[in-house]
Amino acid sequence: MRILVTGGAGYIGSHAVRLFLARGHDVWVYDNLSMGHRAAVPAERLIAADLCETQRLDHALMLHRIEAVVHFAAFAFVGESVTNPAKYYQNNLVNTLNLLDALRRHKIGRIVFSSTCATYGVPEVVPITEDEKQKPINPYGNTKLAVEHALADYAAAYGWGFAALRYFNAAGAAADGSIGEDHDPETHLIPLILQTALGQRPGIEVFGTDYPTPDGTCVRDYIHVDDLADAHLLALEALAPGKQLRYNLGTGRGYSVREVLRAAEEVTGKKVGVKEGPRRAGDPPVLVAASEKVQRELGWRPKYTDLRSVVETAWKWHRTHPKGYDD
Repeated sequence: MRILVTGGAGYIGSHAVRLFLARGHDVWVYDNLSMGHRAAVPAERLIAADLCETQRLDHALMLHRIEAVVHFAAFAFVGESVTNPAKYYQNNLVNTLNLLDALRRHKIGRIVFSSTCATYGVPEVVPITEDEKQKPINPYGNTKLAVEHALADYAAAYGWGFAALRYFNAAGAAADGSIGEDHDPETHLIPLILQTALGQRPGIEVFGTDYPTPDGTCVRDYIHVDDLADAHLLALEALAPGKQLRYNLGTGRGYSVREVLRAAEEVTGKKVGVKEGPRRAGDPPVLVAASEKVQRELGWRPKYTDLRSVVETAWKWHRTHPKGYDD
């Protein structure tokens, strides 16, 4: 397939691009590089542009005769979305609508959308199935859910096929250590711990130790970034006109913050300094995926099923690229 990957120079997008290319697809990366990295993707495949640049988007779709789109481009800091919702609605929703309008103009009716478990808010039942009520508790989740609604409406009206993939906590790096996670600012737990192990941070803060969980800290489902890439390709290959796919992507196994700390200390052989702090507003106690639906319908199976193996790949990346892509 001839595929345009928006946000393809970002963390998850770059791993997906690598997989798509390895499987023989003709892949083009469309990224404004506000969060992505040139070094994460082949230079000859990168179109450095923004989704609000309609003429450049039209040109890319036409020039490369694009048949399908995988849409990663979005801002994803929950806390920032609360303090600056305008930024998130403009980029995550308005710019996505720009993209959808371009797809209509060029008669492209296949799209895989990077959604999130944040659309569920605080779930009533865990593990979370796709039937759980979607009640976001922050603007980030609201923008992602709004795009899901738009895709459903476009699919019904225009005969599109789409997949909305609701990630849980993306983690890890390419097994060979060549690409990985590099955010500024960094907010994800595993890289924060590994940067502390490297001496780049004085320690980490644990937000909340009084949750109704076995050790009092939040529990999350950590899914390896390459497993996420696999799911995107399977979803893309399964799309057909009018087909609407909605899947949770996780391992079905949750780990607490303290368990992640222990795993990272075992992998790195280093003790990590910890400061305990109050809960953050809007953090659900437990987020764990029920992913039987995607396994049953697409045959997807996560290859990284235990936390230690995920952390080991992340550690290889951070140890060999302590300055991220600046190395």
